[in-house]
Amino acid sequence: MTYQFIDSLIKLLPEQAPAESIISRKIYSDDHVTVTLFSFAAGQELTAHTAAYPAELLFLQGVATLTLGNDTVGTQVGSWVHMPAHLPHSVFAHTPLLMLLTLYRSKE
Repeated sequence: MTYQFIDSLIKLLPEQAPAESIISRKIYSDDHVTVTLFSFAAGQELTAHTAAYPAELLFLQGVATLTLGNDTVGTQVGSWVHMPAHLPHSVFAHTPLLMLLTLYRSKE
């Protein structure tokens, strides 16, 4: 059995994304799942979009506003959400933000 161990996700990207930028780094991918780490500079936004597959977001650092369909929620360190395929969503970083995206390649 093969596994992948990362001792600190936080160390994989710069401590803060450069001003006015979003950095992403794919940390794992196979036939079933893709895991990507995102770092947002304060004030940056992923505008409303959908994904063809279910996904989960885990917020590791910072504060953001997350829009899920017609709902808007605030996030903090440790916030987590599961999103079904095709749910419109967006993320606005109020502070420097570190977020983990897990995209499942099987439809619900």
